[in-house]
This record gives sequence, C-alpha cells and structure tokens, in this order.
Amino acid sequence: MMHLPILPILLPLLAGILLLLLRPLGLQVQRMVGFAAAFALLMLVVWLFDSALAGQRQVYALGNWPAPFGITLVFDQLAALMLLVTAILAVGALWYAIVTKIDAQGSHFHVLFQMQLFGLNGAFLTGDAFNLFVFFEVLLLASYSLLLHGGGKERTAAGLHYVVVNLVGSTVFLFALGALYGALGTLNIADMAAKVAELPAEREGLVMAAGLLLLLVFGLKAAMFPLYLWLPAAYARTSAPVAALFAIMTKVGVYAIIRVHGTVFGEDAGSLAYFYAPWLLGLGLITLLLAALGVLAAFRLRFQVAYLVLASVAMLLIAVGLHSETGLAAALYYLVHSTLLAGGLFLLADVIVRGRGAYADRFDPGMRLPHHALLGGLFMLAAVAALGLPPLSGFFGKLWILQAALEHPWRWAVLATVLISSALLLIALARSGSVLFYKVKDRSDAADPVLPTRIPAFGLSLVAVLWLLAAVPLLVVLAHPVAEVMQQIAAQTLDTAGYRAAVFDPAVGGK
Repeated sequence: MMHLPILPILLPLLAGILLLLLRPLGLQVQRMVGFAAAFALLMLVVWLFDSALAGQRQVYALGNWPAPFGITLVFDQLAALMLLVTAILAVGALWYAIVTKIDAQGSHFHVLFQMQLFGLNGAFLTGDAFNLFVFFEVLLLASYSLLLHGGGKERTAAGLHYVVVNLVGSTVFLFALGALYGALGTLNIADMAAKVAELPAEREGLVMAAGLLLLLVFGLKAAMFPLYLWLPAAYARTSAPVAALFAIMTKVGVYAIIRVHGTVFGEDAGSLAYFYAPWLLGLGLITLLLAALGVLAAFRLRFQVAYLVLASVAMLLIAVGLHSETGLAAALYYLVHSTLLAGGLFLLADVIVRGRGAYADRFDPGMRLPHHALLGGLFMLAAVAALGLPPLSGFFGKLWILQAALEHPWRWAVLATVLISSALLLIALARSGSVLFYKVKDRSDAADPVLPTRIPAFGLSLVAVLWLLAAVPLLVVLAHPVAEVMQQIAAQTLDTAGYRAAVFDPAVGGK
C-alpha cells in the first residue's frame, strides 16, 4: 500500500518501454498491449480515487529521502481527481485511434501515447516545483510528436508554432524556479509555503516577481490571454484522438496554478496571500470574451471545438481566481464536465467530417450525412452542454461558478462577461448545427462533391464518443453526490497547513 502513489507513474512508463520493445511484432500487438495498459491504468486510478476520498494524503519519498531534500510525490484528493479524468479520457481517445486506424498513420503512436500519460500523471503527483518542470518537459516532448502524427503541411506549421511557444515557456519556467530557489532556498512546494509564511519584507518583491513569472508559464500551458494563440490551430489540425487527449493539457496549467500558487501563496502567505488572484480573474475574463468571439468567427468545425476548449479554460481561470472554497469546488466540477465534453466533441467532429467527404469540417451546406439524425442529436446534446444551458451539466457548473462570484467584489464583471459570452456561443453553435444538419440537400447537383455512403468503423468509433459524452448526463443525475465530493476535494486542497504537515511528517498524513 505504501507504494501506491507511484504506480500511476510507473504503469505508463513501463508500458511505453514494453511497447517500444514489442514494435517488431507489429501494430496489432501494440494496440492490444497499449489499450490493456490504458484500461489497467483506469482501473488502478478508480481504486486510488476511492481510497483518496476515504483516507488521508499519501506522501511517497523516492529513495526514502525525506522532504525537502528528496523527490516527493503527494497523492491527495485533487491529484486523484486529475488522474481519474486523464485515465477516462485516455481510454476513449486510444480506442478511437485504434478502431479508425489513425494510429497506423505514423510511427511510435502507442509509445508516445503512454509517455504522454507518464508525463501527465507525474505532473499531477509531484510535490516539487522542479520535478513539475521535468514532467512538463516529458509530456511536452511526447505531445510534440503526437501533434505531428500523420504529417501534413498545416499540421506541421501548427506543430512548429506549438513547439516554439512551449520552448520559450520552458525557459521562463527555469528563470522563475531559479529566482524562487535563490529567495527561498527550496523548490519543494510545501517547504516553499513554509518559507513564504516567514518571508522577510525585503524579499517579498523578488518572490512576487517569481510567482508572476510562474503564473505566466502556467497561463501559457492553460492558454490564458494573451498566450492562447497557439491553441486553436494546434488542436484543430492534429488528429482527433490526439486532440481529445489534449483536452486535459490545458487543465494541467490550471492544476499547476491551484497546486503551486494556491499552496505557496495561500492564506498563510501574509502580505503575498492570493496576490495572483486579481491577475488570474482579470485575464480569465478577457480570455472568455475572446474565446467566445473565436467560436463565433470559426469557419471550420474543428476550430470551433478548439475555441470551445479555450472558453472552458477561461471559466476555470475565473472560478479559481475567485479564491474561495465554493469557487474551487465549482471549478473542479466544471473541469470534469468540460474536459470529457471537449474530448467527446473532438471525436464527434471527426465522425461528422468523415461523413461529409470533400466538405470536410467547413461550414458549407452539403448533402445529408449518413446516420444524420443520430449525429445531429449527439451534436445538439454536446452543444447544449457546452453552452451551459439547462438541464445538462454545463448549466450546473456555470451556475455554481456564478453563485461563488456573488460574494466577490468583481461579481458584476463576472456575471456580465459570462452572460455575454454565453450569448455569443449560443449564436455560433446554433448556426453551426443549422449548417451541418438542417441546411442540407436531399439531392446532389452535378457540381457537388460525392459523399461517402457510409462512415468507416462508425459503430466502433461511436463507442468512444458515447464513452466521453456520457459524463454530461451522469454529472446531472449524480449532481448532488458529485458536488459533495468536489466540496470535499476543495476543502482539502485549500488546507495548506495539512498539506505541509503531510509532506514533512508522512505518518500524520493530513486530512
């Protein structure tokens, strides 16, 4: 039991190494082993999530070196939630890649997929800021190759933009870590929180500057204004299963803000307590408006879904920027909803594109799709959930965030921005659904492109779409128990004293 916290890191790492060794045996073997590893990770994480809710924090000191001198992994309820969402997303994305044979379009897809999970899980579990940087680099290295999987001019251009932007972000990350280490003498998150609580006044400026640099880096990962321009092209032009997995990538940035800034600059940080929150809230509001305009202006379905991801990130930034327990609980509920919905939308968009033939994902009226009513119904379900309209989970998430905002001095700005952006999203998605499913031709003209009579692997690919979109009704049916769990996770996350106690005395565990 004491080694449980490291298992979500070891499993994809060992699976990736095994897949590399099995490559000579062919793609079919890799598919079976890769999917078995992803499903095994899901089962492991479900078990760990249940144990996290019932018990205390678990701290794992690699090499048995105590904090803050060694590498520390901290498994708490927030980390368990992020691991669970990632595992659910990974199973759906990998299944879709296999049944549509997208994984055969390039080399090492399954190895890179496992390495991506290795980096993601490590980022969620690490209790050290430098090792957070290391795991960021691991997941980014895998994402560079996954983004380019299948090749193509547009995909390569978007990939190069993504690589360059993230390399700059990694450099700034190191500068921020160097400044923090120079000022505090440690990069262990719990130890930094303890040092900031006793920080001399003459060092507050340096630590604040380093904290803002870190916010800049995490904002880049989350695609926060003005650092979001890389996201639409990167997500829209990569393959559908990779884009679905990337739905969690922006949430890594949000998680890092909650974990690092929320712990180091939490309520015990004296004059630096929550100094970052106004920046986060203000930039989140701007990001939401620009994302809504992007959804409205999108000329292709995949770009529209990419901007919807950006809008969901903006809602999370706003909720976290409220720096309250209610706001954080609402953010976690909305995070689960928006991440799985975005993954399902990317896969659904790809199914629609494969049915439209030469029309692809352009918003041009075309012929009636195969399985027209089913795909139209699923698109309407996803659109209503993304808009935050009742009775689906997006409505509960947005309403909860707005309720948390009522206690904040910026409440009118939050209410106005969310309502305006929701109206823009409604116009955009109503137009998209109309073009794709209502303004269709029953007869083709001579100049019209020929549409496929069937969508390849439709039934099997729809399994992955339904797997992810099932979160939308489930979060409604189970709204009350899920909300209670999110409140519990938020309370533990904001208990920075308990976090420090758990890290420095693992026997205590913290609550």
